[in-house]
Amino acid sequence: MTGYINDETIEKVRDAANIVDIISDYIPLKKSGGNYVGLCPFHNEKTPSFTVSDTKQFFHCFGCGEGGDALAFIMKKENLTFPEAVKFLADKLGITVEEETPRNEKLYQDRDRGYDINREAARFFFSNLTKEKIPLSYLYQRKINNKVIKQFGLGYSLNKWNSLHKYLQDKGYKNEEIEKLGLIGKKNNSDEYYDKFRNRIMFPIIDTKGRVIGFGGRVLDNSMPKYLNSQETFIFNKGNHLYGLNLVNKLSDRKRIILVEGYMDVISLFSKGINYAVASLGTALTERQAKLLKRYGENVYICYDSDQAGINATNKAIQILLKEGIEPKVVTLGKFKDPDDFLKENTIEKFENRLNEALNYIDFRIHVNKQKYNINEAEGKIKFTIEIAKIIKELKSPIEKDVYINKIAAEMNISKEAIQKEVFGNNIKGVENKNFKEKLTISPVRTILPSASLIAEIDLIKLMIFDKEYFDILIREVSLDEYENLECREILKIMIELYQKAEDLDEDLLYKRVKELPGIDTGLLSLIFERPINFLPENIDQMIKDLITTLKINKLETKRNNIKKEIEELERKSVRNSNEDERFLKLCIELTNLNKELNLMRYEEGR
Repeated sequence: MTGYINDETIEKVRDAANIVDIISDYIPLKKSGGNYVGLCPFHNEKTPSFTVSDTKQFFHCFGCGEGGDALAFIMKKENLTFPEAVKFLADKLGITVEEETPRNEKLYQDRDRGYDINREAARFFFSNLTKEKIPLSYLYQRKINNKVIKQFGLGYSLNKWNSLHKYLQDKGYKNEEIEKLGLIGKKNNSDEYYDKFRNRIMFPIIDTKGRVIGFGGRVLDNSMPKYLNSQETFIFNKGNHLYGLNLVNKLSDRKRIILVEGYMDVISLFSKGINYAVASLGTALTERQAKLLKRYGENVYICYDSDQAGINATNKAIQILLKEGIEPKVVTLGKFKDPDDFLKENTIEKFENRLNEALNYIDFRIHVNKQKYNINEAEGKIKFTIEIAKIIKELKSPIEKDVYINKIAAEMNISKEAIQKEVFGNNIKGVENKNFKEKLTISPVRTILPSASLIAEIDLIKLMIFDKEYFDILIREVSLDEYENLECREILKIMIELYQKAEDLDEDLLYKRVKELPGIDTGLLSLIFERPINFLPENIDQMIKDLITTLKINKLETKRNNIKKEIEELERKSVRNSNEDERFLKLCIELTNLNKELNLMRYEEGR
């Protein structure tokens, strides 16, 4: 292969290639803690020392020292060059590789020279900072020490018209080259050049390969603009990068990643020990940036500014992330504008508490609307509930809709029926057992919402009560042992018995028999025999499918958790006998198969 492959194509391949899937095609892998292990394909061994990290997308052999990403593995295993490995994986993943032939040597040279110029500029700015008291004092006052300054390569642009220009000229770089990178500009009607960054704290923007691709600059006085960023150039596209990702790549365990707005937010968090924050370079979050967040963090958190612009940006970011299959959480900081402001008055432990209390994206939208309207007054409560009904209407899962309808009804002291009508309009249809409505003078439904799996079990039972056709379908599709709630199982046994005796279900007899069950939960009775199921007629098939999938996934997750506990118990043993070793291996294989089954189910259902 002689063609030149651009960086964009290479990143597409990296984004799409899951290292566990790629390596599993060559050797068996088994789950071990947060990683996968197997026998190294690059040297002979009897005890597995080859580790693959799904979160870091990286492999390493503790026996022979080989390591790298998916491309490095393919290069080694298939004996390919880097471009050949990219093409190999692209073909496997269905990605089109557009080759440029003959190779554009000048393009490579221009890019390399651009990186060199930016590196020299960063060195110049760093050198200035070490000699200037005012900018250095500014950073010290912000609790940013010399170690952090060095790690981020922070610098200072002198309050002079052309100091950087002269420095780079002395290094042998041409005016046109420097200007193309946005470091200098040309004065009107003149051949003279000036530095675009003057009297600013400088933030080099560094990619994950350690190359300086651009700069951000913050003023030290009240002049405007407060922040000045590099223009887009042939080596810098803002939408393709995240500030601080180079350090996340090196230092983070990739379990979490926090998206913030500003350079100082990233640096303040980093200086307090949080090494997994990145900023989106002053632009609205892009799809490419969302892919990067997905690659570098298992769980994505948004902590944008708390003003209206920040709230709007958060809502837009949520939509972008959801399209990439990421369900983000949102960190709220109360009266504080951003993480940097928060940390000026609070400890890092308090920020971590906020992180642990982060809202899911639906609860965040509810939270924002609570701040927007005065829900203590009737008018505000009405407007708030109408807005939330719109949010609930957007949800795909009937179970999610039902949970949030219940939640808002309880919080606002508004009837569920009113909210349901606002959500579903006049198309709402209720599956309701009217015969029992007046019989139930028992204790009210529990204020604590049931789990999604219990709601699914209840709704399936109610569908089977409502229609014999649903009963026949669901008894075939879902076995009794897939119902986790023991009382639901007993109710089903009674229904099976009654349906065997008669074509139509005697609902009065069913209610009587269920009520006689020892220790039956009256709250469960109320949920089954009083609460209607709400659905649009055209989506009943999808609703049933979602309910069944919820049950099956819950059953598999319960099984998976039990297996993980048993594996952990075996791992804690310093010495295992042969039976325990055999059991350990069997459990690891079973866990791997369960994970694959769960992932497949979630993929097929779009979860």
